[in-house]
Amino acid sequence: MDADELTAPVTIGVEAYISEDYARAERDNLWRKVWQQVGRVEDLPKVGSYLTYDILDDSVVVVRTADNTFRAHHNVCMHRGRRLVDMPEGAKSACGHKKSFVCGFHGWTYDQDGNCIHIPEKADWQGSLTPGNTHLAPVNVDTWGGWVWINMDPAAGPLRDYLEPAATMLDPFRLQDMRCKWRKWLYFQCNWKVAMEAFNETYHVATTHPQFNKFGNFRGWAAAHGRHSNIGYDAPKDLEETKSKIRLGTGSDPRVSTAEMQLYTLEETNATTTKTLVDAAKRLVDELPEDAAADKVLEHWLASARRDDAARGVIWPTIDPKHLADSGTAWQIFPNFQIGQGLTTALCYSARPHGYDPHQCIFEAACYELFPKGEEPQTEWVYAPPDDPGWRSVLPQDFSNMAAVQQGMKSLGFGGPRPNPYMERSIANLHRNLAQYMGTGAPRQLATELER
Repeated sequence: MDADELTAPVTIGVEAYISEDYARAERDNLWRKVWQQVGRVEDLPKVGSYLTYDILDDSVVVVRTADNTFRAHHNVCMHRGRRLVDMPEGAKSACGHKKSFVCGFHGWTYDQDGNCIHIPEKADWQGSLTPGNTHLAPVNVDTWGGWVWINMDPAAGPLRDYLEPAATMLDPFRLQDMRCKWRKWLYFQCNWKVAMEAFNETYHVATTHPQFNKFGNFRGWAAAHGRHSNIGYDAPKDLEETKSKIRLGTGSDPRVSTAEMQLYTLEETNATTTKTLVDAAKRLVDELPEDAAADKVLEHWLASARRDDAARGVIWPTIDPKHLADSGTAWQIFPNFQIGQGLTTALCYSARPHGYDPHQCIFEAACYELFPKGEEPQTEWVYAPPDDPGWRSVLPQDFSNMAAVQQGMKSLGFGGPRPNPYMERSIANLHRNLAQYMGTGAPRQLATELER
């Protein structure tokens, strides 16, 4: 089944969500073969800065070795297999600064490039230990968009090639210049795919987030692009830009509904908009006539916010309107990273297995923003359970679906997801690509299934 065929109704088998055998097979067939985002470049600010990334049985340590150079290695001593860097209790990763990495078992020591530079009593090995067989096992590492990416497959192709066409579509948004406004993580009682699929479609907005219905119609589209996919909102022809993250309230008075929607979004998500956009929206009633057309409201609002940001040292990227519209609201980077891009913000999600239990995952959410130079906040990952008040009110509505979906997947009466062919095509595309890596579980044509 190719990407074009995903326009037809399909059904997806539940084994990808609930089978322990499938979860175990993902280690070799998926996670050890794909590029994965593991952290931000600014998390490794100087030579010797390092972080670890753990997934199932593998742990990778990434270290900055020069101003623009990173190295990644399997986090395991070549002597007896002990991990070089231990995970702090209650953390999702380790980070810090080291001139060298010393194994806590017998003291074998490695430099930042992975060379073994000290072995106690080395002569006892009678010359059999060489620089080649004592060097830490390397892992591919590269950067894009301000993130650090790793791939454990020695035969992996270049990161840029893997990311296309998403990379070209997202480059103009200057994601590398954004900094974390906040970032949180937690454990979910669901498969990692259930967690990602909760955010990679707009079909759920009207029901899961009914409070937004008064601001307009949130019907959206999804498009497959090889490994990856993107989503966006349908929009009137005269408001083409609203297919992207820019959302104009389309109530009876767009001046009022835009201000109300932006304020509510900021207060209840603390993401996907900014104080500058909110303040500019609040002024629309005073600055435009009551009968102002929607396209004029959008144009005035964005121009006003752009000037306000420029005055405080935040320069918006210049993006062609068609490119902005075609980029949509978010890109799903296969297999487990979503980038919800905006002109000055980005809301990103990732999920990965928590052990081999298919019903558990580690979920991360981070909000990025463009800040004036010298005013970037310094943030750290914070563990926040689903009921933490810091999540505000909107994201917990999404969270409420996850464990319930996972439980329903196990029901005798459920034959598998039937994603909306237009609005949830990203889900079908995810499983189409998973099947290519896993060798099983491809979406099936729903019509054919019903005829049997």
